[in-house]
Amino acid sequence: MKRYGSVLALHPEKVAEYKKLHAAVWPDVLAMIKSCHMQNYSIFLRTLEDGQPYLFSYFEYTGTDYKADMARMAADETTQKWWSFCIPCQKPLSDREPGEWWAGMEEVFHTD
Repeated sequence: MKRYGSVLALHPEKVAEYKKLHAAVWPDVLAMIKSCHMQNYSIFLRTLEDGQPYLFSYFEYTGTDYKADMARMAADETTQKWWSFCIPCQKPLSDREPGEWWAGMEEVFHTD
């Protein structure tokens, strides 16, 4: 199992919309997440002093081919439709790695 953390900004005027979307995630989207070996998936919201909201996501990956699972998720029609609602709310970080939407984070500590 590998843990993943990532960060992304939100457009301030889209925070309520994003929260509403995630209060009722579509069952087929949840099923795809699970079928792609992602578990213990959480998204946290933090608004900084300057008013910029950021999201932090965390999940555990239990599969053996992360790249293939993420490609399968990205190719899923229902997931693409879900993302068509989420992506306009999001503001990716300018210093993210090529090919990233959510910017990856380095794990510096963990304890069980």
